[in-house]
Amino acid sequence: MTETSSNPARGGAQPGRIGIGLELDATHLKILEVLRENGRISVAALAERVGISRANAYTRFEALRADGAIRRFTAEIDHVRAGLGITALIFVTVRQQMWRQFRAELAAMPEVEYCAITTGQHDAMIQVRMADVAAVHAMVTERLAGIPAVKATETVFILDEVIRRPYVLPGGRAVRRAARRTAPEPTGPAGSGSAAGPGGEVPLGKMRFVGAAEGRGRLQRDG
Repeated sequence: MTETSSNPARGGAQPGRIGIGLELDATHLKILEVLRENGRISVAALAERVGISRANAYTRFEALRADGAIRRFTAEIDHVRAGLGITALIFVTVRQQMWRQFRAELAAMPEVEYCAITTGQHDAMIQVRMADVAAVHAMVTERLAGIPAVKATETVFILDEVIRRPYVLPGGRAVRRAARRTAPEPTGPAGSGSAAGPGGEVPLGKMRFVGAAEGRGRLQRDG
């Protein structure tokens, strides 16, 4: 599972759905959870971790990847060992008529790990990883300050990254709803043909078949 998917995510897709028309259920989410821990896991090991057959695991994995729910696979490195021990957030105020120039200049900076347009006091947040504080200072005062599109900056150094996940997954109610979608449908006593749940409640959209004798008995009692 080390290939890089070239299928872009469909912009019009509904969140929580995949293109083949199936909603992401609890099994899909469990697959994504396992892949978050180890993207190179084999299909056989993935199936064992999720508790499904190997064929089912392969089919679901390929559906997620082909649809764009899994966009790509990449490596996660130790930034300190790579010589980038300093992480900083740089909040930028951008001259509103010069956004195109701002984006183009940032794209040419390999130190920039992440950039997002934000609400609030500033217009954008940049995350950089560099060798030391002096390198961050030089980038802010010499390179960013030299971009005409940049009006002002504010730099915050990260002391410790407490939690950093490759991605997050739905939790709470979303997971419980997904689990209900994958739960086996309740069945009545053998031979009754009933799809009613506990207490005789019939799930929405289901039909409960009643034998003729039972139906006549009910009519007599209700009458």
